[in-house]
Amino acid sequence: MRIDVVTIFPEYLEPLNVSLVGKARARGLLDVRVHDLRDWAHDKHKTVDDTPYGGGPGMVMKPEPWGEALDAVRASGDGREPVLVVPTPSGRPFTQELAVELSQRPWLVFAPARYEGIDRRVIDEYAERWEVHEVSIGDYVLAGGEAAVLVITEAVARLLPGVLGNAESHRDDSFSPGAMADLLEGPVYTKPPVWRDRTIPEVLLSGHHGKIARWRRDQAFRRTCANRPDLVERCDPAALDQHDRALLAELGWTEQADGRFGRAAPTMEE
Repeated sequence: MRIDVVTIFPEYLEPLNVSLVGKARARGLLDVRVHDLRDWAHDKHKTVDDTPYGGGPGMVMKPEPWGEALDAVRASGDGREPVLVVPTPSGRPFTQELAVELSQRPWLVFAPARYEGIDRRVIDEYAERWEVHEVSIGDYVLAGGEAAVLVITEAVARLLPGVLGNAESHRDDSFSPGAMADLLEGPVYTKPPVWRDRTIPEVLLSGHHGKIARWRRDQAFRRTCANRPDLVERCDPAALDQHDRALLAELGWTEQADGRFGRAAPTMEE
């Protein structure tokens, strides 16, 4: 896979040289190229922003340098059209499902904005020729999109063949499509068996794979109920077995007419 990032802060992308992504680059599994947007700004001050039409606070990134930069990146390719990823708080939520989708594309180009964003005409222009994804990594606002590029790149890169040491490692990740009915992962443990008088659950030492799998699923349900109850509410009833249903009832959930579970309303005594 090839990834290009156009930014006014190339140094912000240095983490792409370390850890899992850096190893993937060193092994030739990932081709990452970072470009300075100011290389396509031709005035004395290398200006890439201007005041917004219609008034208002902040500055807007100019279309000319972005257009020249994206055209240059496209021209450096092999004739294929890349996929443009634009990190923005107003985009669709970035999910594991989208990470899987992007990992199947051979070429991603990231356009992280600063200030109040990129002139909308840039996005509209390239959407006519390229596949474009406007993506948000959460309901908050950052100073710029570079942090989102790091998040998305790592999420995508670890799904590429050969990147993880164990090819099955990502199969049961939280949010992976089909992973335990989209539950969060439960707690994990390693050696030593006792640390500061704290032991690990005995079932993990039992060698009984069925019991271990059941314990892990129960723990996943407990964590999901506590931290992401919305995922439980969306669970497909067909993915729940009898034990799951009993556990959810124990945790205060009630089965609805359609087989899904909802949080029980508090009683008057509560």
